[in-house]
Amino acid sequence: MEMREIEIFLALADELHFGRAAERLRVSQARVSQTIKKLERQVGAPLFDRTSRRVALTPIGARLRDDLAPAHRRIIDGVTRATDAGRGQGGSLRLAFEAPGVADLIAEVLDAYRSCSPDSDVQVREADFRDPFGLLRGGEVDALVTLLPVAEPDLTTGPVVLTEPVVLAVPVRHPFARLDSVTLDDLARDTVFRAARPAPPYWVEPPQPWATPGGHPVQRGRPLTTFQELLAVIAGGEGICPLAAHATQYFAHPKIAFVPFRDAPHVEWALVWRRAGETGRVRELARCIRTGAGRTVATRAERRERL
Repeated sequence: MEMREIEIFLALADELHFGRAAERLRVSQARVSQTIKKLERQVGAPLFDRTSRRVALTPIGARLRDDLAPAHRRIIDGVTRATDAGRGQGGSLRLAFEAPGVADLIAEVLDAYRSCSPDSDVQVREADFRDPFGLLRGGEVDALVTLLPVAEPDLTTGPVVLTEPVVLAVPVRHPFARLDSVTLDDLARDTVFRAARPAPPYWVEPPQPWATPGGHPVQRGRPLTTFQELLAVIAGGEGICPLAAHATQYFAHPKIAFVPFRDAPHVEWALVWRRAGETGRVRELARCIRTGAGRTVATRAERRERL
């Protein structure tokens, strides 16, 4: 039994009039009559009692209507929900952030998205420190805001959401804490931890050497599993760590100082989504980001220089 045949049967079962059922479905009355005769041949019994004055369901026809109507409604509802999601209409945009503070820094972009998609809300999740792509690949979120670079064959790298300078997190008693700025070559003077451990090609794992621009080897710290653990080892004097500049606002710590780099390239946070999971809501968010051209965060030192 084809979908159109089911629709014709249910329309006639509802209207109990061949002319009204044909008008409702925008088909000819002959098409309705032919379809019902075909279904009755398949079933092997009449589905309707019809006379010159009335049309009525037979007991078999009534049972078939009761069985088909709920399933037909579920199919229509399912197709409608899928179409709405594909076109970006209604529902929730599930968005993960590798760094939760970035969600606050791009609040204007999210507000613009909500204005353009008033029937869609934004649900924010925090991506795992050790596996930032996990929620995305698991289908638990629609898109991810993560640190570039991203070179994954199953993921689409969209527009840059936020650009930030880099600062060096050091213990407050560290000699660097008294400096106005540091260089990348200064990383060779202490044990260096890092904020996350994505797989190659983003980072080269030991025992392969990691060196500064001047060729000086960098001593890596032990692997860490959470950002709070990272802050704890820095505060405890075990080493230092380069971080995006928003850390100065969101991770202020009485035992940690944040010193600007004067030669490190800025870091970029971008919107990323699964190639097979692109929806209208994701496309609309990407459009809002491109319209706003991303945001740049400056360190306090950079803001002073502009004044």
